[in-house]
Amino acid sequence: MGQLSAENVSVAFAGLKALSSVTLNITPGHISGLIGPNGAGKTTLVNVLTGFQAPTEGAINLDGSSLSGLKPHMVRRRGVARTFQGGRLFRDLAVIDNLEVTGVGLGMSRRTAVAEAQAMLDWMGIGALGSRIAGTLPYTDERRVAIGRALIGRPSYILLDEPAAGMSSHEASDLSSLVRRIARELGCGVLIIEHNVGLVLGLCDHIVVLDSGAVIEEGTPAAIRGSEKVRHAYMGTTADTDLPIVEALQ
Repeated sequence: MGQLSAENVSVAFAGLKALSSVTLNITPGHISGLIGPNGAGKTTLVNVLTGFQAPTEGAINLDGSSLSGLKPHMVRRRGVARTFQGGRLFRDLAVIDNLEVTGVGLGMSRRTAVAEAQAMLDWMGIGALGSRIAGTLPYTDERRVAIGRALIGRPSYILLDEPAAGMSSHEASDLSSLVRRIARELGCGVLIIEHNVGLVLGLCDHIVVLDSGAVIEEGTPAAIRGSEKVRHAYMGTTADTDLPIVEALQ
């Protein structure tokens, strides 16, 4: 079975290491989690996996082939998609046009791109949003559209960077259901990067924990819940207002 993998990846900025010998594997049809305190290096790792940041050391491999030196759009065409923390929709375009643009960028004809865009919105249960101008959407709908856009072209892997940020518990539950469908029905390998530790623990098959750019723990949700190293990493760096993170590890 193929996989998307980071192998002993390090990234240094002006001599300071943002990542130190990180190894991580994402497998089709499975949901993996990436958690850690603020500044742990989570988004840097996502940027490396998707071609936005070159590693200082180590390698990114896709189904056994190196992605070294490929630009982000080339990585996307190889079947590795992502979302961003800020959504990054084309705010002046209709929702369906946001998805269509991606299809055209992947080499589809306009007709095919429009058909796939509508089919994806329908599959996600948000077909009625197609004609809405993206900039008028509520925050949570914006997040869902961003995921739909990333799924155009049926990528083999999707990396979701803070998809539940700002969501209520009910909205986060709906997001979890969607992520499960992405893995189960589309066969997509999912990496979810989240501050909502409870969501990750309830959703993922395998979880990697970063702290100060290094992997301090990885394993099943049960293993992460029971890890003193993980508990110490969060309790040593979180403010009192972030105690729900620690409580999720109880």
